[in-house]
Amino acid sequence: MMTNFNDWMALTRLYADYASAVDSGNWNLWPEFFTEQCVYRVQPRENFERGFPLATLAFESKQMLEDRVYGIQETLFHDPYYQRHIVSAPLLHKVDDGRIYSEANYVVIRTKLSQLSTVFNAGRYLDEIVATPDGLKFASRLVIYDSEMIPNSLIYPI
Repeated sequence: MMTNFNDWMALTRLYADYASAVDSGNWNLWPEFFTEQCVYRVQPRENFERGFPLATLAFESKQMLEDRVYGIQETLFHDPYYQRHIVSAPLLHKVDDGRIYSEANYVVIRTKLSQLSTVFNAGRYLDEIVATPDGLKFASRLVIYDSEMIPNSLIYPI
């Protein structure tokens, strides 16, 4: 696993496809990037570095991600906005026992209707990725954002 250029390109494509999906507004695409038993956690950098478990969002299965999608589409009320992810090339830390451990920096730009675009969130992804018959999937995605504050509520996936 991850022994050649094509493998690294598959990892890079996973990151690009993820950003495209969460920027598209088609929220049903988002859970498909994860394994059935997965972790998706959005956490401030300070809590992560101190080993504190408190996270802004924490999901522990693909079904929980699907519930979040339902909430976004059916129950959450908020000012609509667009988001655009800018994601660095992934850094491959190691491949161990069929799992890829990687990270990438990200910036999310938010644009509300009739307003200027602003930086909404910035940080890094810490990922554990596995190969499945359907391609590479996230077994764990930790979204570690740099600021202690987020401007308003976090509705859409980062």
